[in-house]
Amino acid sequence: MRTGAMGRRLAGALFLLLGTTGLAGASPWGEVGDNPLRGDIEMLAAAGLIDGVTTQWPLPWTAIVPALKAADLDAQPDAVQAAALRVLGRATRENRPGFSTSASLDLTNAPALVHGFDSLGRGEGQTQVALSYSSNTVAARLAVGSYTQDFKNGATKLALDDSYLAVKAGDALVYGGWLTHWWGPGWISALTLSNNARPMPQVGIQRLDTSPSTWPVLEWLGPWQAEFFLGLLDGPRLQKNTVFDALRVTVNPAPGLEIGLARTGEICGQGHPCDPAEYFQLNNSPTDVNRTNDEGVVDIKYSHDLWGVPVQAYMQLMNEDSSPITHSGTSHLFGATAFIPLAGRPLRLTAEYADSISTTDIFSFASRIYGFSYTNGGYPDGMRYRGRTIGFSLDDDSRLLSLQGSWTDADGWTYEMTLHHAVIGTAQSAGANIVSPAPVKVNILEGRLSLPFRHFTLDLRGSVQDDQARPDHGVLPAVEAALRIAL
Repeated sequence: MRTGAMGRRLAGALFLLLGTTGLAGASPWGEVGDNPLRGDIEMLAAAGLIDGVTTQWPLPWTAIVPALKAADLDAQPDAVQAAALRVLGRATRENRPGFSTSASLDLTNAPALVHGFDSLGRGEGQTQVALSYSSNTVAARLAVGSYTQDFKNGATKLALDDSYLAVKAGDALVYGGWLTHWWGPGWISALTLSNNARPMPQVGIQRLDTSPSTWPVLEWLGPWQAEFFLGLLDGPRLQKNTVFDALRVTVNPAPGLEIGLARTGEICGQGHPCDPAEYFQLNNSPTDVNRTNDEGVVDIKYSHDLWGVPVQAYMQLMNEDSSPITHSGTSHLFGATAFIPLAGRPLRLTAEYADSISTTDIFSFASRIYGFSYTNGGYPDGMRYRGRTIGFSLDDDSRLLSLQGSWTDADGWTYEMTLHHAVIGTAQSAGANIVSPAPVKVNILEGRLSLPFRHFTLDLRGSVQDDQARPDHGVLPAVEAALRIAL
């Protein structure tokens, strides 16, 4: 049978199944943490089958599935057809109406120092049992688990991570719970909001789909997504009751071009007025000091087909101060990704560099401000939650160069290799970095293997690093196993 005909029949079967599940109304998300899924979505966007709004995770399935249902898959290369069928199949499974249950267990002798988009546990051990529900208007999950940072010295804590209730309200999705976000084009790092820290309790709203605006002028922006949420930074903190606010708008004004604008901040908390008007006080100068802690972000990703290979170049800039160009306190992330055909499947190759030593002006790399990116005089806890940075996993004044290759075979096994060169902290800001109290350089070689079976998935990680975050020293080998079971 021709591949195109097979693809057409499989697609038709999937479309029929999708049409009977009420998917268009259920609207849960493609969640943070799955590199193969993200790679498939990027491939589909590069092929023009879906729009290019792909850097604001989690992604509502309703922003992806309708376009794929309407696409002519037979006109696409085999690799793109296969990616479309995998994404449609995933959306179908995650949106079947009714209840489902799952369980997970993660164990390691040493958590990964660098926490990327698909990283596993944040501590030495965690376990979770989850009950999920989906209908035409409501999606919900109750996930109850335990978490320990260190089996020898750390206490085990109750965790409700990734629990949520999401309700369709017109063209919007209103949600509450402990939802993990990843904002930005990076695969290894996101400067302002990532999965490095545990998710905080939050309430938010986002668009159900990414269709272009019908308003004059705004329609020129093309497909777009907007999201706003408020979170409570609970747990051990110097300033209790601090509120975290986050707003992001992402647009796709031209084929292959995606632009994201975001603002995150801290407001309220002990010693600070809890006045909503403070949110709109954007000035921050010696003569007009604001009483919030804000970060502004712009990221740009451009995708293009180069000699039959989808390639991407991207950049993310995070300003700690209010001026976008001068005295901006800017952190930087640059990267490039290519999806190279290998045995009929895309091999993703990514090179990425992140630098959280703030520059005085937007690109003044010869003029720096130390201890500035995630630290704030008015909020001494900084942009951190439960001992981890909300954005870049190496915290203040650090640099990370990463090379990563990832490939998934025909059986769904995913193989991934990553090389990191990390420079954590600087002599100018000793003690400001929460990862390592003293500066250190660390080289890390990490291998990952993901093995999906019918009712469970086993993820394995092995790594070796030539030094450690202080006060520890020396070579550190690590192994990690994570088991996820559909009950």
